[in-house]
Formats: sequence, structure tokens, C-alpha cells
Amino acid sequence: MTFDDYQKQSRQTAIYPNIGKNFTYPTVGLSGEVGEVANKIKKLLREDYVLSDEYRKELGKEIGDCLWYVAQLCTELGLSLEEIATENIVKVLKRAKDDKIKGSGDNR
Repeated sequence: MTFDDYQKQSRQTAIYPNIGKNFTYPTVGLSGEVGEVANKIKKLLREDYVLSDEYRKELGKEIGDCLWYVAQLCTELGLSLEEIATENIVKVLKRAKDDKIKGSGDNR
């Protein structure tokens, strides 16, 4: 499955107010799902990093929910998830090549 396929197919399950004109809803949803991933990682810290296969699957489900919201946000903004993924990997590979992975700033 490509990112574009995922974006199109996931849109079939999108039900929220003002769909097509509402980038706020998927942004807030993404924040909530990222929080759920972080909370599960926090619990791993509490349990001395016991990462079972079952817990790994649960984390994967939460990460999948993050992906769903990213796809909806892209659609709301008229962006292609495929293009964003491609541009991002080109960017980070260039940073690695230029030895600029470390540090801060958007345009390193």
C-alpha cells in the first residue's frame, strides 16, 4: 500500500464536523493519539522497559491511529501524504549526508 492509497482509503472512514473544511479536528485528534503513544511509553518506563510482543502490538495500534489523523490532516490541507513522506526522507537524508542531523532549526 502506498501513502496515497492509505490517504484515500482512510478518508472513507472520516466522520467529523465540517469535513473538507476542518483542519482543526484532525490536528486535535492527532495530539490526543500522540499523547496515548507517549502514555504507553511512560508505562514502559514505570515497568522497567518490559516490552512484550502484545504491548508492541498495542503501541502499533496507537501509532496507526496517529497515521490516520495525519492522513486526514493532509487531506484537509490539500496535501499528498505520499509527497510529504518523499520530501521528508529527502530532507533528512540530506541532513545526514551534510552531518546536520544534530542541532535545531527547520532549515538545517
